[in-house]
Amino acid sequence: MTIDLLESLLYTKALNFPPPEEVFWYTSGTVGPYYINTHYLYGSQEEAEELLEMINIEKGNSEFPLLLKERVDRQYMENSIYRHVIDSLVDLIRYKSSIEFDAISGGERRDWFFSLAVAQRLGKPHLFIFKDLKKVILKGADIGREGIKGINTLHVADLVTEASSYFRSWIPALNADSGIITYSVNVIDRGQGGVKALREKGVACDALLSVDNSLFSKLLTRGTINADQAKLFEAYQNDPYVSMRDFLVKHPDFVELSLSNDDPKIRQRAKLFLENDPYKMR
Repeated sequence: MTIDLLESLLYTKALNFPPPEEVFWYTSGTVGPYYINTHYLYGSQEEAEELLEMINIEKGNSEFPLLLKERVDRQYMENSIYRHVIDSLVDLIRYKSSIEFDAISGGERRDWFFSLAVAQRLGKPHLFIFKDLKKVILKGADIGREGIKGINTLHVADLVTEASSYFRSWIPALNADSGIITYSVNVIDRGQGGVKALREKGVACDALLSVDNSLFSKLLTRGTINADQAKLFEAYQNDPYVSMRDFLVKHPDFVELSLSNDDPKIRQRAKLFLENDPYKMR
C-alpha cells in the first residue's frame, strides 16, 4: 500500500466514513462503519457515475468495447489519480512476472474501470465478462469470440469482499469455455475472506490495499477517524454481524431515525432491514 493510494481514496471519497456514533446503510439492508466505492478512483464520483451510465447505455452496442477503450484511454492520459492506480496495478502484475496468462479479464461493470486500462498498458487482449456470462474479447481493434476457448486470464477487479462474484459469475463464465482465471489482482481487499477463498481454490490473489487494522491505525494517526471509530472498525473486521448488532442495540433510535430520513435510499434500506431482520433482533 502506498500513501498516495490512501490519499486518493480519501480525496475522491472512494473510502468514506459516517460521522462518529453513526454507521452507513448498505443496499442489502445491513449496516457498516465505512463505504468503499472503488470506481471513484476513476477520478471523482461524478466522472465515475458518468462512465457507469455510459456502460449501461452502450453495453449492447457491438462497438461497445472500443467505445469504452477510448474513454478509459483518455482518462488515463488526463487524470493523475486514475493513472496512478492503473500504473500501480501494472507494477504489481509485472512484479509477479512468473505468472503466465493469455489476457486480462474483467467483470461487468466496475471491474472494467480498471481491467481494460491495465490490459492496454500490458499489451494484452481484454476479455469482457457480462453479468449474463456472455463474453467478448478485444484484441487491438478486433472484437469477437475467437480465442476465448481454453483462455487463461488474469482477472482485474475493483474490489474483493467474500469473492462471491468470482465464484458465482466470473470463474464459471471462463470454465464454460474450458478457460480459467489463474491470478486475481484487486484494487481493494475488504479483508472479509475473499482473498483466502480464492487462494484455497488455486487462484493466486493480490490487492493494492487491504482494509485491516493497520489501515485503521494510519487513519487514526492522520486524524481522519477518532479512537471510538477505529475501535468500531476493528470490531467490524473481526465480526461484521456481532459488531453491527451490538451497535444497533446500543443505538436503539438509529433505525427509527433512518425511517424518517430525508434520503429515500436510507428509508428504503431501513425498511428492508425491518423486513429481513438480518441481525436477528426480534
